[in-house]
Amino acid sequence: MAIDDLLDEHEQGERVRAWLRSNGAGIIGGVILGLALIWGFRWWQDQQLSQRMAASNNYQAAVDQLDAGKLAEAAPMVAALPDGTYATLAALELAQAQVEAGKRDDAIATLRGAATSDPRLAEIVSRRLARLLLDAGQPADALALLQGDAPATLSVRGDALAASGERDKAREAYAKALVGLEVGSPLRNLVELKLSEVGGTPAQTEAGS
Repeated sequence: MAIDDLLDEHEQGERVRAWLRSNGAGIIGGVILGLALIWGFRWWQDQQLSQRMAASNNYQAAVDQLDAGKLAEAAPMVAALPDGTYATLAALELAQAQVEAGKRDDAIATLRGAATSDPRLAEIVSRRLARLLLDAGQPADALALLQGDAPATLSVRGDALAASGERDKAREAYAKALVGLEVGSPLRNLVELKLSEVGGTPAQTEAGS
């Protein structure tokens, strides 16, 4: 190898070493930061999985108490569940058990506390709560909860309007509910009956003929 080549390699090596001296700390810091981020993300995933498993187990434990008819034991277990799907589902089941036990006011309180960010679950909660409020003679409060356009929600809205004496609006709600219901649906038959009770007549096209 020629002397010039050796000098070039030595010079290149010196440049590399100088660059590493200037930037080595930043590189090492970047590597450490990258490893920390990877470890942190994996830790977060493990935590999320652990929390979901704990929520699932606690939900099942509460349901087991409800199945055994132990409402007093189940209620605090449901209340202790962290916000999320399991907490909402448990609240719905607890409220149903409370209704069946003749504890309507307790069921109303349970559903009032069942907050959820899932719009589908939120509509179910609101609809069930509205039915209980109607049963308690509070149609105005029930009506304020019914914001969705699902046929089942429109049906309950019609009930609240009818209970408030607004028969024209009730007919509109029932007619709109029928548009979204399949022929042969049990709910469709019920809504047609309700429509008739407030002075409406289900159209033949709505009945599917």
